Amino acid sequence: MAKSHPARFYDHDAPRFAQWARNTVASFTLLACLASLSIILHNQYGARFVSAVMHGIGAIDLIQMVTLPGERLAPAAVDPYEGKYRAIGEYLARRYRVSAQMATNIVAKSHAIGAELKLDPILILAVISVESRFNPIAESTMGAKGLMQVIPRYHAEKFDPLGGEKVAFDPEANILVGAKVLKEYIRRTGDVIDALQMYVGASSEENENGYPAKVLAERDRLNFVLRQHQNQHHTIQQQSVARPPASSI
Repeated sequence: MAKSHPARFYDHDAPRFAQWARNTVASFTLLACLASLSIILHNQYGARFVSAVMHGIGAIDLIQMVTLPGERLAPAAVDPYEGKYRAIGEYLARRYRVSAQMATNIVAKSHAIGAELKLDPILILAVISVESRFNPIAESTMGAKGLMQVIPRYHAEKFDPLGGEKVAFDPEANILVGAKVLKEYIRRTGDVIDALQMYVGASSEENENGYPAKVLAERDRLNFVLRQHQNQHHTIQQQSVARPPASSI
């Protein structure tokens, strides 16, 4: 059974706090001594000598003296798919004349949401391309908003858990709701083309015939960009493995 009350501070944390306090005091004492030493050396030997000495002392890692054992900063996690996201994002940035950083962030969000919903993230990005051209504050005369041009009043039940209609222009919320709508239409119709037709809700024959084709053509272009990136990455890996080690002299 878990304890009803947390352990008191001095039961577990006092020794660690005392060690941290001692290390901190020692660090500041050392800094004060160094400052005094620099003044003395400056008076006796001049600024150039002091600069050389202090440059060497600068290699001392004072952070290690203050940080407790077990609390070292871990290296930042690297997303293994970061290169793929950037390649697609840079293509989209050039094509739609938007910020590469913003496009790459949208690519990453689309992949995360696609994985969550088991929906092709490239299809999500293709819909965004046709619907808003990656303008997160796009709004139509019919009231469609955001990257995926979702009409909030038609999908209030999906927006409400996220904060309501006010988040319609939030990129992540908009992509999530739009992807859920598209996933629902695919499940209902059993066909991507029919689902895209339901998604656009077009009234004219021209739009009815054109919208799914535009989205699927954009999906094909994005998949081509992705294949190019993967091929280049594979080539670089092969060259790295095949490169002989440098001979030692």
